[in-house]
Amino acid sequence: MDLFDTAKPAKNTSYTAKDIEVLEGLEPVRKRPGMYIGGTDNHALHHLAVEVIDNSMDEAVAGYAKEIGVTLLDERTITITDNGRGIPVDPHPKYPEKSALEVILTTLHSGGKFSNKSYSTAGGLHGVGVSVVNALSEHLEVKVFRDGTAYTQTYSKGHATSGLSTEPAGPRKKGTAITFTPDATIFGVKNTFNAATVYNLLKAKAYLYKGVKIVWQTAPAFIKGDKTPEKEVICYPNGLLDYLGSLTATESLHAHFADDIKLDNGRLEWAIGWGEGLDSKLLSFCNTIHTPQGGTHENAFKQAVTKSFRSFGERINEKKATQIMADDIFENVVAVISAFIPEPQFQGQTKEKLLNKEVSRPIEVKLQDYLDHWLVTHKDMAEQLLQLAIQNMEYRLKRRQQKDIQRSSAAKRVPLPGKLVDCSQQNREGTELFLVEGDSASGSAKQARNRKTQAILPLRGKILNVATATDTKALANQEVQNITQALGGGVGEAFDAAKLRYDRVIIMTDADVDGAHISSLLMTFFFTKMRALITGGHLYLAQPPLYKLTAGGKTVYAQDDEERKQLLDTTFKKYTHVEVSRFKGLGEMMPAQLKETTMDPARRTLLKVLLTDEALDDTTGFIENLMGKKVEPRFKFIQENAQFAEELDV
Repeated sequence: MDLFDTAKPAKNTSYTAKDIEVLEGLEPVRKRPGMYIGGTDNHALHHLAVEVIDNSMDEAVAGYAKEIGVTLLDERTITITDNGRGIPVDPHPKYPEKSALEVILTTLHSGGKFSNKSYSTAGGLHGVGVSVVNALSEHLEVKVFRDGTAYTQTYSKGHATSGLSTEPAGPRKKGTAITFTPDATIFGVKNTFNAATVYNLLKAKAYLYKGVKIVWQTAPAFIKGDKTPEKEVICYPNGLLDYLGSLTATESLHAHFADDIKLDNGRLEWAIGWGEGLDSKLLSFCNTIHTPQGGTHENAFKQAVTKSFRSFGERINEKKATQIMADDIFENVVAVISAFIPEPQFQGQTKEKLLNKEVSRPIEVKLQDYLDHWLVTHKDMAEQLLQLAIQNMEYRLKRRQQKDIQRSSAAKRVPLPGKLVDCSQQNREGTELFLVEGDSASGSAKQARNRKTQAILPLRGKILNVATATDTKALANQEVQNITQALGGGVGEAFDAAKLRYDRVIIMTDADVDGAHISSLLMTFFFTKMRALITGGHLYLAQPPLYKLTAGGKTVYAQDDEERKQLLDTTFKKYTHVEVSRFKGLGEMMPAQLKETTMDPARRTLLKVLLTDEALDDTTGFIENLMGKKVEPRFKFIQENAQFAEELDV
């Protein structure tokens, strides 16, 4: 068949240049806000404030601002000020008809942080932060104080609604003030600023840059029964050491200290404390931006601490120290690290993970030098901390040994496949094995699973069609071997469902044609080689959603096009803008989404694969026709059923 053969389309549609949509200015932000701030929920709304606060923090870190002000005017409006240099207001060289201020507020990828001329270290390097805030605000007003003049301009939904007005200001007054109200048509009327959330955010920022003064104030009406103050000057002269004290009572720690080290091009500030029974925590930041998923700076920090303890153990001839891992040390640790580097590369606009590889080696080497010296000069304390880590290590190894013994009955008969991520529960009751399509999807599934009862086995591509293969070829296939070994019940006539290592086997593939094909191949395999698995009620199909619909702070998932249309006509009928995202595959889903929709027994939907004695003959013939060697029955089935195919996902 010629790849370029024409076929009659399912519907009479055209596809020409006029169908190509070009989004200009800030239209892409309003069209797909989730790409820039992670969604349209309450967390995303607060992220708008974070973007503006980070700009003010950059001025402070660069040494131009000493004070930042944050005022919650009402639940939907916030003002953020700083006494830095003020956003430039002179005409922009590339757009002489506009001020630099207007260019920054209305153009993606504009700003003063793409080189290190204006900022040596900054948190917002994407050049989209304040313009995204502007695009998603129903009203924004900016005031700039420079050279004895106050410049004011207003905006709405990314567009200027006034010219740049001027009036005299005091000669010593300088800086920037931005007041904005998030657009209710994007975020919904129920999503509003929370005083406690903003206040705690400001405290975290103040800890990260010791000495900076942040003036917080809000009206009493916006305090929801917590201890959030109406007004407070937030300032921490000891920086991260004060932060450590806020995370845990320092008197409960065996040891705690803080310092900073100079890097080749930047610096690392850190504080660490040990104590038995601690709620272990490691918080990492880069240029005052929280990196909840860690990154290169956090990995290097953990490596340095681990190597220092191992080295100290060798120095005092403690042989067990060689088996210590990072988790053993950080089991009883609360730590905060804060890196300041030029041109940080974050994962995504929400900046949850640092990617700069060049910082790893300097952090690891210089921090290890510092810790080696500290451990030697505080030998008694160092030995106590080392023994604490060794205790954790021994407990970890003991748990692993017990788990291996408890689950070894089936494992002794055949080796388990290397890619299998097993669960920890001792007996089979309630355990589940997910057969997952591809490494990307299995990566999300590993994070989303319940480690106690849910195991993951990634499958590479499409499994062999055993209906057309000889037994020798089928049993030699690597994917068939992996599944057989993981289940532990044998194969073919020797299969014994009583020896299964898992209570349920769940096929979890993408919600598309390829996923359906893989599911069909797997069901064919189980029907022909492990039929008692089906008749015993052990086989299930996961039901991942195809769409995510978000509006007004509400997120609902749809299994297919029909449910999506139904939700738009009912649940989301009152919203003028509904963000509809289509999952191309399980690998695109965040672990939390995959858990919520597909893996959590309390919220998911599973299809149970049933096979009754009455249906056995019909099923056997059906599989032979569709999956067997003969083409004619399959071709006949397609001819007879093509009339029922309304839409094809190809």
